[in-house]
Amino acid sequence: MFYACVRAVVALCLRLFYRVKVNAPALEPDGPVLFVGNHPNGLIDPALVFILTRRKVTFLAKAPLFRMPIIGWLLKGLDALPVYRKQDDPAKMGGNEGTLDAAKGALVQGRAITIFPEGKSHSEPGLAELKTGAARIALSAAKAGAPVRIVPVGLTYAEKHVFRSEVLIDVGPAIDVQAFLPADAAEADAVRALTERIASGLRAVTLNLEQWADLPLAQLAEQLFAFKQGGALDAERLRLWARGVQMFRAQEPERFESLRAQLAGFRHRMALVQATGLEDLALVYRPGNVVPFVVKNVLALVLGLPLFALGLGLFWLPYQLPRLASRNAELDVQATVKFLTAFVVALVWWGGLTAAAAVWGSAHLAVAVFLAVPPLALFTLYFAERWESLQRDIRVFFTLGNRVRLKGLLLADGERLALEMERLADEYRPRLDAAAQP
Repeated sequence: MFYACVRAVVALCLRLFYRVKVNAPALEPDGPVLFVGNHPNGLIDPALVFILTRRKVTFLAKAPLFRMPIIGWLLKGLDALPVYRKQDDPAKMGGNEGTLDAAKGALVQGRAITIFPEGKSHSEPGLAELKTGAARIALSAAKAGAPVRIVPVGLTYAEKHVFRSEVLIDVGPAIDVQAFLPADAAEADAVRALTERIASGLRAVTLNLEQWADLPLAQLAEQLFAFKQGGALDAERLRLWARGVQMFRAQEPERFESLRAQLAGFRHRMALVQATGLEDLALVYRPGNVVPFVVKNVLALVLGLPLFALGLGLFWLPYQLPRLASRNAELDVQATVKFLTAFVVALVWWGGLTAAAAVWGSAHLAVAVFLAVPPLALFTLYFAERWESLQRDIRVFFTLGNRVRLKGLLLADGERLALEMERLADEYRPRLDAAAQP
């Protein structure tokens, strides 16, 4: 019951904090499963597993977390297992044997466990070197007869520390651990081979960049390619572009630098006219689509602005506290601090408003406030987000609506670059497929 309650509350709060997308098979894996993930975002990463699966999952977490207020209580209540790291306390690393045995036992019993084999949360652009713990746990359970499968989980954040930014949970094909059981090979060789296989599985579902400066390049390439193909942006293709950027730079450095400069220039010109994609340039403003746009947004302002003003007055302080609490935190834990602060502050503020209504009003008013606060808070967040989108639409309308020649020049430039992206994709896709073969 405790696990189900925590899972429901955390999953709901995460979906409010982020715009979560899940790319996973329709059927959840059953039997003994080891979920392994990349680790870019502190405690948010394991919490996202609550959204990924309805199964009860045993988490492995670094030992210092068990000593923290609230978090330690939650981890113990969820039956999480402590991992003793050398950088935390070398004297306690012997305790890992008990943790590994408990994790093995969970798999033998047909349960699911989650581990982040990079061993630490980080903000580097690529996957860190993996520790061998995940492979050792899986092989140990497989030796005991458990049909263990390892499921790679890729977590890709658009802006991991920003409220209402997007996160993609991407689940890769399961790895059958039985195939890695050592026959004549030494145990160390089997552990190393399985660890390498886990790394390749994670690379397939994550963005791996040599440097963060490559990310806007890969994103723009995908935007241009998607526009030319007439489809939506695709996370899997974005990962291919990220790998392609590295291969392109290594194999044709002069051509890479030339195209990089062209893309950077185009991106800069798009920013100057406040357009975010070629679809903005391709818009044709006619009375038939302008009038509905104006009417819809005027109505939204007239009807929504009073409620938004009320929500802003009531919730301005609790909205600011998470930002203030996280401003000195490292990038990879900022979202964790914001999320936990927002959760605690929201409960306290909700209770405070209800209590104030009861003291200075009546019991009926207190009930009304108790029921009204959550939807009003959510509406305020929605309206703030919609207001930013509306402002962008208005800016694009007034910037490009009457600048036909500028739009035409930028669109022609973009279509030329989109054709180049298409040619580049046709040229490098076979090379990327060949490099991905084991």
